[in-house]
Amino acid sequence: MMQFNLHETQAWLAQHHTNGVSLSMKELLYYQNKAALLDISPKKAIQAKLAGSYLAKTKGRGMEFDEARHYQPGDDIRAIDWRVTARTGKTHTKLYREEKERPVFVLCDLSKSMHFGTELLFKSVQAAHLTSLLAWAAKNHGDRIGGLLFNQSQHLEFKPQTRQKSVLALLNGLIKVHSSAATNKNTEITFADSCARLRRLARPGSMVFLISDFTQMNETAKRHLSRLSRHCELVAYKVSDSFEHQLPQAKVVQQVALTDGVQNQTLLLGEQKTATHYQQEYNKRNNQVVKALEQCRAKVIQLNAGIPLEQQLVGR
Repeated sequence: MMQFNLHETQAWLAQHHTNGVSLSMKELLYYQNKAALLDISPKKAIQAKLAGSYLAKTKGRGMEFDEARHYQPGDDIRAIDWRVTARTGKTHTKLYREEKERPVFVLCDLSKSMHFGTELLFKSVQAAHLTSLLAWAAKNHGDRIGGLLFNQSQHLEFKPQTRQKSVLALLNGLIKVHSSAATNKNTEITFADSCARLRRLARPGSMVFLISDFTQMNETAKRHLSRLSRHCELVAYKVSDSFEHQLPQAKVVQQVALTDGVQNQTLLLGEQKTATHYQQEYNKRNNQVVKALEQCRAKVIQLNAGIPLEQQLVGR
């Protein structure tokens, strides 16, 4: 995948109506015409109770013909297949594939660890762009779209709906939660808290997309996701930044100061041992998160905030 130089980055940001740090409606609306990038067709059997546009594995009084079989006591006589009955001399009845509705639910993490980026976009902005893309793709497929958006101080819930205004409400929610960085230390919202809410909101048969850097992935969150995956299909998009993968290269050894606004520390650049240890630690943590998500029966897709979605989602 190609990463941009400074001139190309500025051109891309202008084309997509973004500065890479904050969110606007215009940049989220851009993805309305990019929905074809994603294939969100279900990979598991639909378990929703409401009628809809997806064919379930259960057979019943649906619209899509599935097969004819011998008539059994209790079958609806209106479903008798008279042509097959006349041809075989034995009474046959028609079976139809039931159509089920598939809600799509997006959990988007906009907490403080996501407000970081060193190249193209903040991780939080990439997450919002992906949420917008998923919402437009779901609308185009006729799916109901809902979401749970959260940062460390607030969360917004959107029940799945089919109309375009439900997509726009979700996008407005993204802008609201992303711009609210205030933290109430007494009631800080964690990733595990949001997973608990997700279990309550996502109905059986839903396709659930998790978008986060998963820095707060723990046993409590894993337990909630494992139970959710019994009835829903999970896809986890793990968003990261290149700086998290490895340290920047430096021609001479130098010590740099780092701060997150609270804690201060120093880091040695240009020293191979430090660079190797840094990369190994990231790989170790990343593998732990991926393994935990896979144990929750989630499909894991890794995304880089420094590379456009169009380049990363091809073939996924």
